[in-house]
Amino acid sequence: MADLGLWGLFLSSFISSTLLPGGSEVLLGYLLTQSEFQPLLLLLVASLGNSLGGAVTFAMGWWVSVRWPAQQPEKKSQQRALSMIQRYGPAALLLSWLPIIGDPLCFVAGWFRCHLLISLILITLGKTLRYLFIVFAFS
Repeated sequence: MADLGLWGLFLSSFISSTLLPGGSEVLLGYLLTQSEFQPLLLLLVASLGNSLGGAVTFAMGWWVSVRWPAQQPEKKSQQRALSMIQRYGPAALLLSWLPIIGDPLCFVAGWFRCHLLISLILITLGKTLRYLFIVFAFS
């Protein structure tokens, strides 16, 4: 039964990092205070799920770029994300944890075919730092 908490955190973190709405921070906070899991394990599970979700969003952008070459996006959040990617390159992906703009950042970085390995490292680093902050806040 305890594994359901870890799987739930993984799925919540994954979904939260795609273009679908979600919030895994509340579940992480709950598990930090109400479960027997070590904080490091919860940090790793949440970070893995969120980073994989960011990678999927990046891949969706990459796939879209094959079908529809990059052009000016219509949505405001995508326009802000595009501006950040054009200005800072893949380094902007350190902010992929931000609400509203983080998922479009990953998508736009894939759409503009930013360097794959660097992008995935920066997505993972940004998302892990956010969860690390939450773990420290609840400890």
